[in-house]
Amino acid sequence: MRRGDRWVAKRSRRLATGMAAVITFLSDYGRDDDFVGVCHGVIATIAPDAHVIDVTHGIDRHDVRTGALMLRRSLPYFPPGVHLAVVDPEVGGERRAVAVRTAEDGRILVGPDNGLLALAAERFGGVVEAIDIAQSRHRLEPSSATFHGRDLFAPVTAHLAAGAPFAEAGEPIDPAELSTLHIPTAAREDGGLVAHALAFDRFGNVMLDVEHAELVGSGLKLGHRVTINDELAHYARTFADVPAGELLLYEDAYRTLALAINRGSAAHHLGLDLDAEVRIRPA
Repeated sequence: MRRGDRWVAKRSRRLATGMAAVITFLSDYGRDDDFVGVCHGVIATIAPDAHVIDVTHGIDRHDVRTGALMLRRSLPYFPPGVHLAVVDPEVGGERRAVAVRTAEDGRILVGPDNGLLALAAERFGGVVEAIDIAQSRHRLEPSSATFHGRDLFAPVTAHLAAGAPFAEAGEPIDPAELSTLHIPTAAREDGGLVAHALAFDRFGNVMLDVEHAELVGSGLKLGHRVTINDELAHYARTFADVPAGELLLYEDAYRTLALAINRGSAAHHLGLDLDAEVRIRPA
C-alpha cells in the first residue's frame, strides 16, 4: 500500500471511530476584528466535530516570512490534520490559492501560494500532491475578492477535515510549480559557523538558521566561551546561566540556535538586521 493510500485509510478509520479531525489555524488577522471568529464559524458549520487549534493570529500584517517560519517550527507539535494558514498580502490578485499534501504524515496545508506553506511542507518531506482551490466546489458563494480566509480557505479546510476527497477539492497542479521561500542557509567556515538572523522576538532574542543536527562537528561546546561577530559570549543552556546583561548563545525551545542577552536585547546590542551574518566560533 502506498504512503498516500495508507494515510487515506488511517483517516477513514479515524473518522469512522468518531475521532475528531484536527485543524490548526495561523494568520495575521489579529484579534481586534471579527475575521478569526467568522472563519471559526464557517469551519464549525461545515465540520462541527473538528477540533480547531489557533496557532497564532499575531503575525505582523503581510509578514509571509515570519508566518512561514512559525508554521514550520510549530507544526511538529500538532497531530497530523489540516493546517490552515492565511498571510495573504496579494488577496484578490494573481497568486494561487492551494491545498497541498505532504509526504510525511499526509498532512494537508491550505493557504495562499506565496511561500507561506513552503517551509512547513519541506519539514514534512515535501509535497506529493497539490491542487489549485480557487474555484473549489467547497468555496462559499458569493465569494468576496478580499476575504478569502472566510470564503475559500476556511470552507475548503473544513470539508477536507470532514473527509472530503483531496483531489476533488480543486484542480491538480505540479508541486514543482508551487512558490518557494528563499531564506539564507548557515555554513561551516574556519572552524566555526556563519549563521544568519532569521527572526527577532519581542524580547530582542535572535533566531538563527542553525538547527540541532547541524551542531555536530561545529566545534561549539556547551558551557564554553564563543565569539559572536568577534564579541565574547557564553554558549549556555538558559538565560539564568549568565549574569544579567551578558550575551549568550543557546538552543531555544525548538532546538534552534539563538542569541540573547540576559534581561536585555541581543538584536539591539549587536545591531543586527534581518538576514545579517552572524559569525560564531569557539573562543
